[in-house]
Amino acid sequence: MAIEQLPDGRWRVDVEPIKGKRFRKTLKTKGEAQRFEATCRSKCIDTPNWAPRPKDRRRLSELVTLWFDLHGVSLSDGVRRHAILKATAKTMGDPLGRSVEGSHVAAVRARWISNGITGKTANNRLGYLKAVYNELHKLDVIDYPCPFTRIRPIRLQERPLAYLTKPQIAELLDALRARQTAPHTAMVACICLATGARWGEAQAIRPDSIKGNSLVFSNTKSKRVRVVPVSPSLIDAIRQHWNQHGPFSNCIGVFRKILLATSINPPRGQSSHILRHTFAAHFIMGGGHIVTLKEILGHASLSMTMRYAHLAPDHLNDAIRLGPMADFDTYSTPANAENEKAL
Repeated sequence: MAIEQLPDGRWRVDVEPIKGKRFRKTLKTKGEAQRFEATCRSKCIDTPNWAPRPKDRRRLSELVTLWFDLHGVSLSDGVRRHAILKATAKTMGDPLGRSVEGSHVAAVRARWISNGITGKTANNRLGYLKAVYNELHKLDVIDYPCPFTRIRPIRLQERPLAYLTKPQIAELLDALRARQTAPHTAMVACICLATGARWGEAQAIRPDSIKGNSLVFSNTKSKRVRVVPVSPSLIDAIRQHWNQHGPFSNCIGVFRKILLATSINPPRGQSSHILRHTFAAHFIMGGGHIVTLKEILGHASLSMTMRYAHLAPDHLNDAIRLGPMADFDTYSTPANAENEKAL
């Protein structure tokens, strides 16, 4: 019997709703015993899993390693990101992964900024850390979501995108061509300026990347193949360069040194990337369509490409044509108008 009366008049409940989960209790009245039995049975129905997994005791560094082994190895920057995450876990004291609190992450971020780390870098590290939890949760490695999802990135002051003028382009190319010991830098720079490609994308092209009068970029950040038409003269120059100097080698370091030796003063962090901005800026200023630019640059979303929209010759001119004052010939007040008539 699940409920039985004892010799002293009390009622004993002995119920086992599911195998391995048994409830026992002694109560004063039969009604209390019946309610207790019903409660026990309903709890078993609500939470049928009476063998829950033990609490996850893995440290943050262990989660980072799992993330890299299961997902990070497939990323183009996985090794670099793994190193950053390991250093971040060490800075945080390597706490239990499930016990990381938002206040702890915010305190570490504040320490980074006080030590001279930029807001953008701090935001990147926060994003990497959130990605570890989100990806492991998707893979069923952990049974809890990211514990600090409510921490928002630092709002950064938007900076105008720098680009080279045509005289600066000529100065840079002359300086690169003058460096005879590093012949690849000038040609890779020309490809970046002609296609808007990133330095690594341009540096990675090979003879099979040329299809007619187009360059095919397969080693891209977005993992999507991108085809950009170029002039026949550039195709001929690339082939001639390969015949004379062989395939491109890693020459980004030489480019940075030569760029700093010119009169050009690029913003911090925009050494080779200024070539990509230069292509986009001149494309838009020449009347190119913003959607076409998105496809050429390989942006995942149009919002990234819209950073260049303000450079278009007629950008926002509809504010004049379509605004509420478009039908008015004068901005004079009625009082001023009467004074003008009197004169």
